[in-house]
Amino acid sequence: MNSILIIILIFISINYLFELLLDVLNLGHMSKAIPNILGDVYDTATYTKQQQYKTETTKFSFILGALSFVVIFLVLYFGLLGKLHAYITQFELSSVFTTLTFFGVLFIVSQILSMPFSIWSTFVIEEKYGFNRVTPRLFVFDFLKSILLAVTLGGGLIALITLVFQASGQWFWLIALTIMLLFSLLASALYSRVIVPLFNKQTPLTSGELYDDIKELAQKVGFPVNKIFVIDGSKRSSKANAYFTGFGRNRRVVLYDTLINSMQNSEILAVLAHEVGHYKKKHMWLNFALGGVQMAIILYIFNLFAQSTDLPIALGYSNATEPIFHLSLIAFGLLFSPIEHIIGIATNLMSRRMEYQADEFASNLNYGNELISALKKLSKESLSNLTPHPAYVFVNYSHPTLFQRAKKILGTVEQQTKK
Repeated sequence: MNSILIIILIFISINYLFELLLDVLNLGHMSKAIPNILGDVYDTATYTKQQQYKTETTKFSFILGALSFVVIFLVLYFGLLGKLHAYITQFELSSVFTTLTFFGVLFIVSQILSMPFSIWSTFVIEEKYGFNRVTPRLFVFDFLKSILLAVTLGGGLIALITLVFQASGQWFWLIALTIMLLFSLLASALYSRVIVPLFNKQTPLTSGELYDDIKELAQKVGFPVNKIFVIDGSKRSSKANAYFTGFGRNRRVVLYDTLINSMQNSEILAVLAHEVGHYKKKHMWLNFALGGVQMAIILYIFNLFAQSTDLPIALGYSNATEPIFHLSLIAFGLLFSPIEHIIGIATNLMSRRMEYQADEFASNLNYGNELISALKKLSKESLSNLTPHPAYVFVNYSHPTLFQRAKKILGTVEQQTKK
């Protein structure tokens, strides 16, 4: 083992133990007393069910996390990634096809290893607690469609980036950054029109009170909405959701049928007002800009490291005489993981702040109480943990806890009342 490999093994071990500690703390903290303002979320029977669900899913994650750590550790320790590359090179493929074959093998192996856990999670745990509505046939078709998307979109993007790496030298990071940002924008624009229809049916919301209320809200706040759709989320899960997608005049509202069936119109409008708040505060573009800066820094540093043969050698390919894109990419990702973890914490901190701002926007439209009611229903339907450990929230939560949000919204409502 060389020094780089030792550092990588230390990093992944520390990261695993850190995440394990957070899960243990969170599991032990969930039985704390529920704050008074959330006392109406669960009745006794449902709260018992929530505790059991959280315990079972956390223990399941313990098993999955431990097995994943052991597999990755052994793969790195025995240099299996380098051996895989050495085996593929015997076929004398081009650099692009070598990279695609390499990642293709890893993808197939990961799918095979993760499949039993996915089946157990869907058809045992989620089924047991009433969430799952996926049939075995639908599960298989979803899996095949996901594979198709991964191969076409993921494979195409990897091939393009590999070509850029081979041809552009020191300017790789800048060209790759441009490609990644354009791909991100394109994916955002086409997601609801191209990707979603592969998995779900979207139908226009029929004219009626809810349709008129949404249009009125959009016009009131100056939010351009072209179409309003209902998605059949209930065919996979009982959990509810809503989102906006698209840009400019092509923006559309998408409501899950589970959301419509479980909430009053005023609560749905409160949820949408929160999402409009993100738009009015320009959170999407802020996230895009910050993500772009983060990606630029990562690609620039990677480009410096990737020009050396040290990273491929660390992963077990001792015959490296020139940079090898896929081995360098994996090794760099593992070395960069501590910094990426810190960036993730900072990103979550900013995301929670944005959620507060969107909640405040909805509250200023006089939807404060309705938003709290909607958030409580969403938490109840998903059996959310109402008392997560503060350290777990700080590291992993992109949204404030329900208690934090409700408390903040109530403060805004009280201020409005005093005016």
